[in-house]
Formats: sequence, structure tokens, C-alpha cells
Amino acid sequence: TMGFSRYVEVGRVVLINYGPDAGKLATVIDIVDQNKCLVEGPEEITGVKRQVISYRRIALTDLTVNIQRSARAKSLKAAWKEGDTLAKWEGSQWAKKLASKKTRAGLSDFDRFKVMVAKKQKSRIIAQKMKELKA
Repeated sequence: TMGFSRYVEVGRVVLINYGPDAGKLATVIDIVDQNKCLVEGPEEITGVKRQVISYRRIALTDLTVNIQRSARAKSLKAAWKEGDTLAKWEGSQWAKKLASKKTRAGLSDFDRFKVMVAKKQKSRIIAQKMKELKA
């Protein structure tokens, strides 16, 4: 049986998936009750102000930072710097997937056409090589 590995805990880095800060990272600073927690960016790094947010609006990541409960903004920022948290996030598959989604959403019609042509060329080359290998 698989147990949970991501818990809502002080220092857990979360991805906000709904509301005005959707798509931004934040850190759990305090637990309010079974439905809400207090999160903050740090604001200089992720742009999320200190706020109470419902668990339904956040997704837990594998990352944690080492902070005290109700940590001040300054110590939170220091903990992020020390743990190299943003770089770790950028390196994760989740972040890369979000980035590629964002890139795709920004494509023009001609860009999508070029992608299609490139895919066709690639699959043709692969099919050719596979044919050679079988022969």
C-alpha cells in the first residue's frame, strides 16, 4: 500500500491552482483549520502576498523549506534562498510540463503549422530507420 508522502505542514511549498494567484508557488506558514492554511510566497520571489487560502485551491509539491510556524517574510525569503527552492522547482517535471503548456498556448497558427510539419518529418525519419532495422 502506498502511504501519503506530501503532507500539509509548515514549510511545505504549494502550487496555487485557482484564484488571482493561480500558477504561482507559495509556502505554508501556518495551519488555520482543516480547510484552510496561511500561505506566503515569499512575495519578492513568487509574488504571492501573505493570505489565508483553502486547501481546494492549492496543490502540494514535493518541496519543503525549513521555517518556523508563522515565520516572518524575511526569514521565509532566507529559507527559500538557502534551500535553492526555486531552482529545484524549475528542475522538476511538473514545472517543465507547465512551462511547455504555457509555450503551446502562446503559439500562433503558423507556429502550430510548423510544429505539425516538424512532427511529420520526425515520424517519417523514425519509420524509415525502423524499416531499415527490420530489413
